[in-house]
Amino acid sequence: MKTEYTAAFLFGGIGGGSLGFSGSRAEYMGKIAKFRSLCSIDSDPVVCKNYEAITGGKAVQMDLFDRQQYTDFYGNEPPKEWQEASPWDIWKAFGEQVPDVIFTSPPCKGFSGLLPEKSASSKKYQALNLLTIRGIDISLAACRDYGGELPALFLLENVPRIMTRGKKILQLIKATLRKYGYLVNDETHDCGEIGGLGQHRKRYLLIARNEKRMPAFIYKPEIKPLKTIGDVIGLLPLPGDEINGGPMHRVPMLQRKTWERLAFIPAGGDWRDLEKVEFEKYRLEHSPRAGAWAVDDWDKTGRTVTGGAGVGRSNGLSAVNDPRTGFKSGTHASIYRVSKNDEPAPTVTGAMRPNNGSLCVGDPRLSERESRHPGVYRIVRADETSPCVTGTRFGSGAIAVADPMLNARSQRYPGTYRVEDWNEASNTILGQTDIQCGAPSINDPRLGCSPRAGSYGVQKWDEPATTVTGSGDVHSGSTAIADPRIPDHNERCVMVIISEDGTWHRPMTTYELGALQGFPSHLPDGRPFQLEGCSDAKAREYVGNAVPPDAAEGMANVILMAMVMSDAGISFTFSHQEVWVVPQGESPESAIIH
Repeated sequence: MKTEYTAAFLFGGIGGGSLGFSGSRAEYMGKIAKFRSLCSIDSDPVVCKNYEAITGGKAVQMDLFDRQQYTDFYGNEPPKEWQEASPWDIWKAFGEQVPDVIFTSPPCKGFSGLLPEKSASSKKYQALNLLTIRGIDISLAACRDYGGELPALFLLENVPRIMTRGKKILQLIKATLRKYGYLVNDETHDCGEIGGLGQHRKRYLLIARNEKRMPAFIYKPEIKPLKTIGDVIGLLPLPGDEINGGPMHRVPMLQRKTWERLAFIPAGGDWRDLEKVEFEKYRLEHSPRAGAWAVDDWDKTGRTVTGGAGVGRSNGLSAVNDPRTGFKSGTHASIYRVSKNDEPAPTVTGAMRPNNGSLCVGDPRLSERESRHPGVYRIVRADETSPCVTGTRFGSGAIAVADPMLNARSQRYPGTYRVEDWNEASNTILGQTDIQCGAPSINDPRLGCSPRAGSYGVQKWDEPATTVTGSGDVHSGSTAIADPRIPDHNERCVMVIISEDGTWHRPMTTYELGALQGFPSHLPDGRPFQLEGCSDAKAREYVGNAVPPDAAEGMANVILMAMVMSDAGISFTFSHQEVWVVPQGESPESAIIH
């Protein structure tokens, strides 16, 4: 019995599909079969480097565009040293052997709902979409022409919208596969249910079976219960702990106003809940120094000019009521006027711009647009399954979580950090030896001394500091400060604002998103999971584009079993699962045993 089968990955990304196939197993007649990865092919050198670090396998950098596709995508001719990839190049990448399975997950930007339809129909993205067909054609030609046979199975994974935006391309793909003699089936499924993930992830899957090499049916994977977000990220280090979580576990820097918006959105809600907030009831506790935001009188002597001049940043001269604007009592009343949507408009004039009388309107219809992404500023509860992880930045679809761990980690036991009263009976004595986990402390009055002056001192911002000593610690000197600085609304920062539900509404770190996608917490070399050679935003895109390893493993398990059965000469077995690809002339219903 054959116990090792091979797989190759076109557009392999950072290796989610490869990890899943490598982890799959099938047991039959006392023997265990598994997959071995031949290679991944991808045009991105950063992706290839990280693929090898994550999977330990081989990645080949190769651009699969033909010349016309390259020109349409990049808007210029390729450089002189550029050459079109050929079936021979693919054959060399495969190690001059025909893989049992080719798994392809081509770029999905042209099919994604995150891309406006006008952009999706452009030459650039149509070239990207056609890359899918070219990848299939030259890889199968390589196997046929140089290996003398075709893979037993061909898989294509993509976004569900490929079935509508890419309908014509799918027809060409299916025609290409049937030309090579494959039986083809396609459908959408939830990767979360196949892999038992902590997220819903609707995807498209085309599966093509070579009946000559693989007569056995492939049954659909079992459906697994979904995890919650808290199940997945609750055991990870707290966000911001880059020592234990690695560089991708830093908390994203957001504008202050974005942090405030997150704090107002209830868990499970999104940006639409901001419309219900009575903002006049809330404010940040900040009292600037006298003179900040002051507007000096044009007819009076100005205040002192300081080195920190700036409106709101200084108590010096920084603003004036300048009378020279020319706006007089007879100025047209409609200048910069914004009319309410539910009221009659003032007179329509021949003016062309808002600054000379042309009307503007407060249009409420933006929020009703059906195509608006539902995940904008979305806050997800920690005890529920997350929506799909995407490669977008926060504010345009990337999710945030109502993280309850801030308080949970320090309130596990009521006696934690407990200080007993000298004049009262003690609580029960436990076997704990650490005050952090229940061992009590006592307010012992017998010491008879007090710390020296300055201990725990908090210094004023606008006064000279006390002497800096060699014991720079708040316990032994005045080394704390009353800092009045609060970031500006548009200033990027990391803030902890406890929301009304008692949790910290924050964006997920890239490390946490990788965990939700099913990637391991650590790399083979022992480092926390991380991607090198790219920005954090690009790393999120790579993670969001990846096939979840656990979902790939669920698919690979049933594929592996079908291959083992085919090699054993068994083409049919009883199963409560539906058949994925049925023989020609049969309907799915006739292949299901009820």
